Amino acid sequence: MPPAPRSAAPLPPLRFVLCGSVDDGKSSLLGRLLHDTGAVFADERRALERASRRYGTRGAALDLALLLDGLAAEREQGITIDVAYRQFATPRRRFFVADAPGHEQYTRNMATGASVSDLAVVLVDARKGVLPQTARHTRIVALLGVRSVVVAVNKMDLVAWRRERFEEIASDYRRLAEEIGLPDRLPIPVSAVSGANLTRRGAESDWYEGPTLLEHLETVEVSPASAAAETPFRMPVQYVNRPREGFRGYQGRIASGAVAPGDRVRVAPSGAESEVAEIVVWKGRLPRAERGDSVTLTLRPEVDAARGDVLAAAARPPETADQFRAEVLWMGDEPLVVGRPYGLKIHAKEAGATVTRIRHRLDVTDGRTRPAATLALNDLGSVNLETDRPLPFARYEENRILGGFVLTDRRTRATLGAGMIRFPLRRARNLRWQDFEVTREARAAALSQRPCCLWLTGLPGAGKSTLANLLEKRLAAAGRHTYVLDGDNVRHGLNRDLGFTEADRVENIRRVAEVARLMVDAGLIVIVASISPYRSERDFARGRFAPGDFREIFVDAPLETCEARDPKGLYARARRGELQNFTGVGGAYEPPERPELRLDTAARSPDECVERIRASLGVPPPGPGTPIR
Repeated sequence: MPPAPRSAAPLPPLRFVLCGSVDDGKSSLLGRLLHDTGAVFADERRALERASRRYGTRGAALDLALLLDGLAAEREQGITIDVAYRQFATPRRRFFVADAPGHEQYTRNMATGASVSDLAVVLVDARKGVLPQTARHTRIVALLGVRSVVVAVNKMDLVAWRRERFEEIASDYRRLAEEIGLPDRLPIPVSAVSGANLTRRGAESDWYEGPTLLEHLETVEVSPASAAAETPFRMPVQYVNRPREGFRGYQGRIASGAVAPGDRVRVAPSGAESEVAEIVVWKGRLPRAERGDSVTLTLRPEVDAARGDVLAAAARPPETADQFRAEVLWMGDEPLVVGRPYGLKIHAKEAGATVTRIRHRLDVTDGRTRPAATLALNDLGSVNLETDRPLPFARYEENRILGGFVLTDRRTRATLGAGMIRFPLRRARNLRWQDFEVTREARAAALSQRPCCLWLTGLPGAGKSTLANLLEKRLAAAGRHTYVLDGDNVRHGLNRDLGFTEADRVENIRRVAEVARLMVDAGLIVIVASISPYRSERDFARGRFAPGDFREIFVDAPLETCEARDPKGLYARARRGELQNFTGVGGAYEPPERPELRLDTAARSPDECVERIRASLGVPPPGPGTPIR
C-alpha cells in the first residue's frame, strides 16, 4: 500500500477521537503524537519528568501516557477516566483530539468525544486482538456519524512485529466494519512507546508499505470542501443582536450550505421569508459565507426570529415536527423512564420532551436488539420521542448539528442523554390541533367561575381523599361546578392497566394531568387527589396548564402519622413485604419545594384545611343554613 499523497492545498482542521479498550495504549499514543510534534511545552515536560519518576512504568524514560492521564485517580489506577481534549499541529494541518476512556462504564464519556469528531482512531492491542469493547466503540462511533476509522494495531513490538498477526487483526476488524457498514477504514501497525509507524517510519516493519498514522491524519479528507455547496443553507439563530437603533442582526454558525447577500431565506418553524441584506463579521462584510462560518446576517425586510429558530434556504426549508424516532445514549445515573418529562436541547433550541416508547435496547457489543422497559447508564436504545412544540431539524446522518440533541433534567439542567434523530414519525404530520368556536373563556363564563386544577399531593394516609371530598362539598354548596379525580378511582378505569413501578407511576400522572387539563378547559374546578410522588411529574402536570390554572397543594403529615392512620391497611402490608414500591416504605416521596399551599393535617382539622383552600380561591363561605354535609 503506497503512502497517501501529500495535499498541495491546506486542509481544514481534523477532529478525531482516540478510543480502545483499557490498557491498549491510547494515552501513550497521543502522548507520543504531542511530544513528537512539539506540542509539549518546557514546563509540561518538567512536570512530565516528575510524574514519570513517581508514577511511570518506563523506568528512567519518559512515560508519555502521563501527559493525558491528568486525574490523580487515573494515575493511581493507570487508566483514563475523563475525556482529555488536546490540540496539536504540524505544518500541514491542525488537530483537535479527544482521548476517550476505554472501560465500558465510561461509554458516555467516549460517546461525548465521538459526537464532535470527523474520524476515529480505534486502538487494538496486538496481543489481544479485536475485543468486545473494540466492537462496542466501533458501533458507537458509527452511530454517531463517524464514517472514517483508523485501526491502530498497537504494541506490535510485543508480538515481534509479526506480519501475520497484524493481518489477522486487520481481517477480523474488516469483518466487523463491513457488518456495521463503515466504508472507510485503514489498519496501521504501530508502537506508541517507540513511535514506530506513528510519527516515523518503523524499520521493524519493512513489510508495511502504508502511511504512518501522522501521515494519514495530515492528508485524510473526511469532509470534502464541495459538501457545503451541495447541501442547503441552514443556520440556527444563537442570538439576535441589536447594538444600536436601526440594526438587527441574527448571529449563529452556519450548519450547512452557503449564503450570500440577495439570497431568499425562510425562518423555521414560523415560515416567514425575507432576503439576506448583509453578512457581517468583526472585520467587516463578506460576499459569501459557508458551513462552519460564524456570522451575523441582516435581513431585508426584518422578520420575527428568535434564538433557536433556523434560517434556511427559502426554496429548501428544513423539516419541522414534534414526534421523532431517535436513538438515545443514556448518561444519567437514574434510568430513563417512559413518560417522564425531560428538557431537550437541539442546536440553539430548547423544548420539553417525553420518551413515549422504548422500541428496543441495542447491545453495541454484538449489534443485536433486545426489549427494554427503561434505559440504564450507558445503554443505547431506539425510542419514540415527543416534544412540546414543533422543532426544525434534520436527520442526524444528514446534519449532526440539526439532528443531534441532549436530554436534560428539567430541574437541575444536568445532561442525562445524548440523542440522534433518525426520522419524524408520520403521525406527527397527520395530527393537527382542531380549534373550536366555543372557547374555554365562554365555557367558564357560562358557569360563572374561574376554572383551575387543585392538585393535592402527599403520602398515603395524609388525608388527600378526605380533603378532596369535603372541599368538593363546600364548593358545590357555594354554587361551583367541580369534579374530583381520585388516585384510586382513576386506576379502576382509565389507568387500570398500570401498576406501581416508577414507569407506571409516571404514566399514571401523565394521564391524570391530561384529563384534568381537558376538564379545566371545559370550565370546571378539578380536584386531583393523588400521591404523585415525583417532583418531575408534578412539574410536568403544572406545565400542561396555563399560568395560574394549576395549584399544587401539599397535604403534609409525618410518615408516623400516616402509618398510624393506615386507613386501608397498606402500610402494614408493605412492612410485611406484600406490597412492592409502596410510597413511604419501599418507594420514595419527593415533597413539593414551593407549593401554593401546605396543609399540616397532623396539626389541623379537615375543616380548617379546607377553609384555607376555599379562601385561597376567593370563594365566599356558605351562607347560614346552607347544607354542606
